[in-house]
Amino acid sequence: MPIYTGRGDQGQTDLRNMERVSKDSRRIEAYGTVDEVNALVGVVRPTGQDDVDEHLREIQNHLHIVQADFANPQPEEGDPRITEDHVDEIEAVVDEANEELDPLESFILPSGSEPGAKLHHARAVCRRAERRAVSFTAEEAGVNETAIVYLNRLSDALFTLARLVNKREGVREENPEY
Repeated sequence: MPIYTGRGDQGQTDLRNMERVSKDSRRIEAYGTVDEVNALVGVVRPTGQDDVDEHLREIQNHLHIVQADFANPQPEEGDPRITEDHVDEIEAVVDEANEELDPLESFILPSGSEPGAKLHHARAVCRRAERRAVSFTAEEAGVNETAIVYLNRLSDALFTLARLVNKREGVREENPEY
C-alpha cells in the first residue's frame, strides 16, 4: 500500500464510503482532532505504570473506532461504532482511578510529572475533539451521538489518570490562585 497517492493534493479526502469531501469539513476536523488525541496518548505511553498503560492502550484502540465512526456517513451493520459498552469501560477507568485519589475539592493546574502533564495535554485536546464533534453533528444528521458521549467521558478519564500518575509519582497538585 503506497503512503502517498496524490489524491489529497487538491484539498479533498475520501470518507469511508469513498465520497470526496474538503479536508476542512467539520467531519474531517472532528476525526482529525480525535487522531491528535490518539497521538498524544501514544506520546505519554509508556508511563511506567502497567495498569495505566493498559488503560491507555485500550483508549487508543477506542479512539481508532471513534475515527472510523466519524469517517463513515452511512454506517452498515458490522462497521466500527462506539457503543454504550465503550462508555461503560471508560467510566470504569475513572471509577477505578478515583478509588486511589483524594476527593477533588477545587480546580487544579494542569501540570505535574512528565506523564501527568502529557495526560493533561491530551485531555485538553480531547475537549477540543468533543467540541469539533458537536459542531459537525449540528451540520450533519445520523452522527453516532454515543461517540460524543465517549469523548466527554474520555476527557474525564484522562484528567483522572493524570491525577493518578501524579499522585503515584509524589507530585503535589496545585490550585489556581484567583
